[in-house]
Amino acid sequence: MSHYKANLRDIEFCLFDLLERESILGKAPYQELDRDTVMGMLEEVKRLAEVDLAASFVEGDRMGTQFNKSTGDVTVPASFKKSYRAYMDGEWWRIDAPTEIGGTQIPRSLRWAIAEMVLGSNPAIHIYASGTSFAQVAFYLGTEEQKKIAKLIVEKDWGATMMLTEPEAGSDVGAGRTKAVKQADGTWHISGTKRFITSGDSDLNENLIHFVLARPEGAGPGTKGLSLFLIPKFMFDFDTGALGKRNGVYVTNVEKKMGLNVSSTCEMNLGEHEPAVGYLLGEVHDGIAQMFKVIEFARMMVGTKAIATLSAGYQQALAYAKVREQGPDMTQMADKASPRVTIINHPDVRRSLMVQKAYSEGMRSLVLYTASIQDDIAIAESSGNTEKIADLIALNDFLLPIVKGYGSEKSWTLLGTESLQTFGGSGFTQDWPLEQYVRDAKIDTLYEGTTAIQGLDFFFRKIVKDRGRAIGLLAKEIGAFAASGGEFSAEKQMLVKALEDTNAIMSKLIEFAMASEEDPTEIYKTGLNTTRLLMSVGEVLIAWLLLRQAEIATTKIQGSGRDHDFYSGKISAAKYFVRTVLPHIASERVIVESETGEIMSVPESAF
Repeated sequence: MSHYKANLRDIEFCLFDLLERESILGKAPYQELDRDTVMGMLEEVKRLAEVDLAASFVEGDRMGTQFNKSTGDVTVPASFKKSYRAYMDGEWWRIDAPTEIGGTQIPRSLRWAIAEMVLGSNPAIHIYASGTSFAQVAFYLGTEEQKKIAKLIVEKDWGATMMLTEPEAGSDVGAGRTKAVKQADGTWHISGTKRFITSGDSDLNENLIHFVLARPEGAGPGTKGLSLFLIPKFMFDFDTGALGKRNGVYVTNVEKKMGLNVSSTCEMNLGEHEPAVGYLLGEVHDGIAQMFKVIEFARMMVGTKAIATLSAGYQQALAYAKVREQGPDMTQMADKASPRVTIINHPDVRRSLMVQKAYSEGMRSLVLYTASIQDDIAIAESSGNTEKIADLIALNDFLLPIVKGYGSEKSWTLLGTESLQTFGGSGFTQDWPLEQYVRDAKIDTLYEGTTAIQGLDFFFRKIVKDRGRAIGLLAKEIGAFAASGGEFSAEKQMLVKALEDTNAIMSKLIEFAMASEEDPTEIYKTGLNTTRLLMSVGEVLIAWLLLRQAEIATTKIQGSGRDHDFYSGKISAAKYFVRTVLPHIASERVIVESETGEIMSVPESAF
């Protein structure tokens, strides 16, 4: 039986009731889609995910990858290869490919709704299948000749990787030492070592195109001196794709990991024994800006993966709690002969399930809300509304570290402390998928910038550098919603208070940052609390989205028949989240406002 159960009913509710995505269908650039077509696509992906993709989830973890050190080649289990082919042969790769070379244009909200089900059922499939998203970068930023590479990636199902991290540099990308030397024929020879390269090699594709950051000979230090190169595993004919000789990029090690074992995480060596020939993307030296096109996609993917796994964990916990009998009802504990009840009747289990429900549904809406902003960017671009485009891009940039940082941190924590905990000791065994969910989800807090890095990026780039533009737009919208009164007026007042506390936290961090102009050590106080701000903003956004859902549910619950419990659950989850989660932000405000930075003066020897 499949480990995975998709929550398509909630996905449909988010897309069409909360986010009103039907309003953008049938119009440019989505003129070929209507609601029935979209739901047909989602229902097919649900079936695919629950059956074909989920089938190899456990075996992929247990068997992992096989690495041949003598050849530098990596292989994956046959069962996983079958699942991967089911996804690719179903042509779902078209949703990421440029339309000019065979792609299908769909709203980003639909694209990430599809991704949730793929990532929840077997995340490594989505990760290995990212070649067509890389093809977009090569197609839209590459030269005419390099557009042929993009076309070959799409037509021949070539894989792709993103090579940033180096052993000496880690998250400090600007410290990278991989070197690029230009050749007389216009190509470049790249030399160096990269580490933690996802999908660095496999036998799923006949060829791989590595997107590699390297420093051209004579370029300056830091990230500004980095350029982006396309380096194939095998050289090839640009017109036919016929493979030629092996290029000088090899796997030298595959990491033994805590989880996500069927995804190859590789150490890569370039140019050690023979040249690693590469092509400068677009023939321009703009590596970081170009690579961020990939990084932004990857961060959205990581947050969606984490949230999808939490939803899967909640579905497992809920099903278990409804059948596992243990102990009497709490009101009957004095009667030793009282009947056993299913554990969903125990108060703390019920509390745990409601926490999981509220977060998984709230964070799903966060992902799809962010994706709806991406929809609106595409629509604004097609109409040439430049002023609106700027606001929408600022909003999208602001939301990405919340999706990735907040989403991954909350999902990983809740999977272990709530979803797995629902099973008791059974959750610690391999009889149930929860232990694998927990192991697989931990990487999401580390992938594409740790949570702390997301917090720093969120404050310094998405708030300070943006001059509060995006957060101001969101705060205005949340404030207007909270002032609208209605059935949830008490909860909306709590939302107002949480927003005020969050603004106070942000203001205090700005105050610390400004004070650092006189006393540089004051910046430590900001650094100690940027993640705290990220989490607080995430909680406010989730509360806002849940309350919006609850308001919609109250208008639909009467006469809703079989959906009555669904809408009732929406109302209960929103109320519970607001009443039990938002009050903690006031405590976070007190902590930030009393920050002394004293911890930074503690001697290392005292730790």
